[in-house]
Amino acid sequence: MTSDLARLCAAHPGQSGVQLLADGPAALALRIALVRRARASIDAQYYIWRDDAAGQLLRAELVAAAARGVRVRLLLDDFGSPGADGWALPGVELRLFNPARLRRWRWLTLPVDFARLNRRMHNKALVVDGLACVIGGRNIGDEYFAAEHPALAADLDVLAIGAVASALGADFQRYWDAARAVPVQPRADAAADAGRLAGYRAAADAPATAAMIDAADDFTWADVHMLSDPPDKIAGAAPEDGLILPQLLALVGPVTRRFLLVSAYFIPTAGLARLLAGLAGQGVRVEVLTNSLVSNNVALVHAWYAPWRARLLAMGVGLWEMRGAAGDRAVLGLVPRRLRRMDDGTSFFRRSASALHAKTIIADARWIFVGSMNLDPRSLQLNTELGFLIDAPVLAGRLAAALDAGLPRFAWRVESMADGLAWRDGALRLRPEPGTAWWQRLALRILGWLPLAWLF
Repeated sequence: MTSDLARLCAAHPGQSGVQLLADGPAALALRIALVRRARASIDAQYYIWRDDAAGQLLRAELVAAAARGVRVRLLLDDFGSPGADGWALPGVELRLFNPARLRRWRWLTLPVDFARLNRRMHNKALVVDGLACVIGGRNIGDEYFAAEHPALAADLDVLAIGAVASALGADFQRYWDAARAVPVQPRADAAADAGRLAGYRAAADAPATAAMIDAADDFTWADVHMLSDPPDKIAGAAPEDGLILPQLLALVGPVTRRFLLVSAYFIPTAGLARLLAGLAGQGVRVEVLTNSLVSNNVALVHAWYAPWRARLLAMGVGLWEMRGAAGDRAVLGLVPRRLRRMDDGTSFFRRSASALHAKTIIADARWIFVGSMNLDPRSLQLNTELGFLIDAPVLAGRLAAALDAGLPRFAWRVESMADGLAWRDGALRLRPEPGTAWWQRLALRILGWLPLAWLF
């Protein structure tokens, strides 16, 4: 990192400068730019790292950094990143978290070692020189960054500099040293998509990308808390108060006005349902944005979310579900104006996005949580997760206002009727569940009776 950036951080002792990253192409370009600026160390920790154009380009940048003397460490979840031990990564230290014992026939081990392999390291983090970092909902792959990718979803990351980057680096070290982080020797590599690589490189080389790091005025300085599950959660050995959600609630304290949850996969646990019902009963405006059946890339999740809808509405919780196809985009003023493009903007809701992948909480227009944690049994009880809790009223207010503006255009509001549920689309009230067939609804209803929510 540059000395100017170090001086900027020194001018804000104990605080962190943050920018929210809603734009997919910019989020990848920024990661590449940070890697290129590294002087001493790069630590990358991800659940999914695809062997596609985005994944291969960022791997190539890591190898190039290692070649110029930077210490590069890559920690990947073995379930989410199959085949990583077959990549060519000269100079890069690679460890797989919770790996299957059989490598070539790894799927054969799942039935006999299911309890262990069903737990995953869901963390997503990049730390450069202990000074700058990116965390959030995005894994590494074309579907998280490419504007033209059919599976591109609305997502959110955070670029942070300063104190929280050092804390995140220490957390990476905790995972790197964990017993389940196993060193492996990479081998071969695959050919990349040349056309897509060129587009990614052009975005990384653009002056606007460098400006995101260098422009001091673009950062919001705030107290930022790094929240992370302990690695022992994978073994089921983590204390309850050491998990992310209890940490978050303790730091936020009493919520008195509004609690807005954005979760790609939303299956309330009994404890979470009690929390939301209690807040709503105290007059707090509680709302949830999640995927509908037609927008969910893991449709089975819907089987265990759907039975909760009527109960949540009766508790006073508002429900919004992403539509299967986005309409006009709702522009968010979350990143510098210089990055806005007519066809690709900086919107949380994107014209080309039809699904939701973000994991965000806004409390009382003061606190913002951005990270990897969905609000479902898997994230809350099985996987390890990571996120930042940001105390920034202005930024929280802007994000909440942007969601309020975009929700009616990009999501259906679920309403309770005397004879069932309806989905509000402007002046229209849609029934039955939009975009679904009777046999889909029946199949998911039957599945929802089975106690298998923790599998998905």
